[in-house]
Amino acid sequence: MRRFLQHLLRILAAAVLKKYRPYVIAVTGSVGKTSTKEAIFAVSKSFEPKTRRSFANYNTEIGVPLTILSEKEKIRGFRSWLKVILKGLTLLALRLDYPKILILEMAADRPGDIKYLTEFVKPNVGVVTAIGEIPVHVEFFSGPKAVAREKAVLIESVAPSGRSILNYDDEVVLEMKEKSRARVLTFGFSPEADVKATNYEMRSPASGDQAGISFKLEYGGSFVPARLYDVFGKQAVYAVLAAASCGLVLGMNLVEISEALKNYQSPPGRMRIIKGIKNAWIIDDTYNASPLSTTAALEALRAIEGKRRIAVLGDMREIGKYSEEAHQTIGEKAAEFADLLFTVGEKARFIKSAAIQYGLSEEKIFHFDTQEEAGRALQNAVKQEDIILIKGSRAMKMEKIVEEIMAEPRRADELLVR
Repeated sequence: MRRFLQHLLRILAAAVLKKYRPYVIAVTGSVGKTSTKEAIFAVSKSFEPKTRRSFANYNTEIGVPLTILSEKEKIRGFRSWLKVILKGLTLLALRLDYPKILILEMAADRPGDIKYLTEFVKPNVGVVTAIGEIPVHVEFFSGPKAVAREKAVLIESVAPSGRSILNYDDEVVLEMKEKSRARVLTFGFSPEADVKATNYEMRSPASGDQAGISFKLEYGGSFVPARLYDVFGKQAVYAVLAAASCGLVLGMNLVEISEALKNYQSPPGRMRIIKGIKNAWIIDDTYNASPLSTTAALEALRAIEGKRRIAVLGDMREIGKYSEEAHQTIGEKAAEFADLLFTVGEKARFIKSAAIQYGLSEEKIFHFDTQEEAGRALQNAVKQEDIILIKGSRAMKMEKIVEEIMAEPRRADELLVR
């Protein structure tokens, strides 16, 4: 029955797209999809107020049609299915107000996921964020190359009249250029990228200025200054560069794009800066973790001014046979970038052992089986003006540790992943 209802949902979504013909921007990648989707939404909405993006993390074979059919609530039984089906039929029977632009996030948890979605969603623009050497969800594929092939299906689905937007700095993503029938626009920090960030600088809370990132947004020989507040790391800039690329495709100029980005804020759990106890600062990157995103987070931690740098790292899930190697690589990075290391979970023991091997004193490493234990220990360990990175896979729920040491725990529902 569920399969039949899912098929019906797809038919309704396809029919609604055919009737209303919105301009579709589709986003995929192994990291950064949601941040990029939100940044694109901020830019696109300033160009066309009738813009909708995927609700929450509605990026699956169920979630994408729900967004198309204007349904925000998750399906939790027959009544929910009936409500969605009636909503779809109403959209088809009547001429209702419908978005001019749709921004759809597409996940690929297993082979065939992107193909399934692009069989009824025909994107005008395809955006690929980043994949890396060991992408998340790789345990459900034959290997990293298979993940890349799955993501590339989005780019192959874009018509010649559309546009493909690719991360120049990710070699795996850039190779998709050869598979695109549409014109390609690249973004990144590389001087060779079409849309690029230069003069990148992170401003720590210790600087006296509002914490965040400043950089120049450049395209075609022109540039505008850009600022992102209460967020750290290059991953946040990549989201903005992808959004700027979409803005250019829509016909906006850099000044208009820069103004629109003032309405953008990185989603909870994505390198967000949160005030901690004892005048410490937390880098909350708890939404998810992959080798690529964890390395980027540790590099950001290294670049921030603070009395001590503390890394609190949980398991990285869904990387299958690459798990031990990937966690050991992160342990090596942590030994180089952190003054104290807290690890949480079974797989994170490999982070601990590698950190010891690469020179971080065992006295500065603390391992815990649960988030609750780690949170209590961290409360006692934190000192004035520490900088604390907290990161782990979604299943690890590392935001529980953030809640233990944030200065305003009553704002947890507002600031943290929920």
